[in-house]
Amino acid sequence: MNRISRFLLRPFAYPVLGLSLLLGASSCTTTARVGVTSDFDHSVNFRAYRTWAWYPQQPQDTEGGPAQGYESFLDKRIRKAVETQLTQKGMQMVEANPDVFVAYSARVEEKQRTNMNPYSPYGYPYYGYGYGYGSLYNRGYVTEYKAGTLILDFVDARRKELAWRGQGQAQVDNQTISEAEVQRIVTSILGNYPPQDQASGSQVRR
Repeated sequence: MNRISRFLLRPFAYPVLGLSLLLGASSCTTTARVGVTSDFDHSVNFRAYRTWAWYPQQPQDTEGGPAQGYESFLDKRIRKAVETQLTQKGMQMVEANPDVFVAYSARVEEKQRTNMNPYSPYGYPYYGYGYGYGSLYNRGYVTEYKAGTLILDFVDARRKELAWRGQGQAQVDNQTISEAEVQRIVTSILGNYPPQDQASGSQVRR
């Protein structure tokens, strides 16, 4: 029997292993996968959008405060990330007469995730009384987490119609979305822009 097998047979082995897994999961929270969806008007020629500006009627900042006079930290993070990504895509930000307006909204929500497997939240198995040492219950447990959601809208400036919408959601650490998390979510959302799957044969308009 090797040393690993002998370690796993000790009573304290699973709690130690579980704690290691828990600490590892906590350290990876900020690198959680970003779930991204997008939709768009298939009749729009997105290659014709070369200039953009922020939508002029943002009623309030993303943290619920007044939008006039100052911006929250989250607003500044979102604007910086979007401006960086669109510049890299060759789009120019202008003060007036843009091809497209960009608007955004963001929120952080408390959510729950149900896990159905024989392991506890700490990574080691549940042991069932009355079934002999080592038998397992197939028990579920619920974990709570914070989900940050960001929506980006591209509005055709001439037609005043929504042309493209992207949404990204990821697990976040705090009640707000950090600068690194905003950058990660915005980069993932705009990875789908411009859309590549425009309907073939449809009438393109601008």
